[in-house]
Amino acid sequence: MTRLEISLFPLRTVLFPGGSMPLRIFEPRYLEMVSESLKTGIPFGICLIREGRETGQAATFQSIGTLANISYWQKLPNGMLGITVRGGQRFKILSSYTLDNQLTRATIELLPAEERCPVPAHHGQAAKFLYHMLEQLGLPYNKPPTDYENASWVSCRLAELLPLPLDEKQRLLQLTDPLHRLDLLRDLLKRLEIHQPEAK
Repeated sequence: MTRLEISLFPLRTVLFPGGSMPLRIFEPRYLEMVSESLKTGIPFGICLIREGRETGQAATFQSIGTLANISYWQKLPNGMLGITVRGGQRFKILSSYTLDNQLTRATIELLPAEERCPVPAHHGQAAKFLYHMLEQLGLPYNKPPTDYENASWVSCRLAELLPLPLDEKQRLLQLTDPLHRLDLLRDLLKRLEIHQPEAK
């Protein structure tokens, strides 16, 4: 397994592999983190906060997160930095420490990427539902590459975009079987009374 040391960005959201996430950066520690990532090409990690806040003192966070690769950035008129990140590999935190500026650094172990597998016929409605959702959301969510026939891609996009509790999203991130993730999402969709379009 590959081990790396990276900076962490604990947030009250979950980034999935292949996902796109816009962020606004204004704290000095994270401006430095983004600047370093842009210079070196080394991604930082996004983890769901367990206790604490996104600003101020360093928060505690889940041990499984996702690498964040910066795909776009711009300076905003209010002095903030606007960036869009794309989710890379998932990782497990082995150890971490906090710098004086409250930026957290961590030694991580990269987790294996999910293998591509086709969406089963009985989950075809989920893929169709996702297509309609992304078309409504527009950019950057429906920006290629899209892969509606890949169970891993479809399940990750549904998990990140549906209005699920954060602990449910974290649970779905930590799964290693995309077909199991689709099964759980189908049950969650029913529980949320979100009706999927009939497959044609």
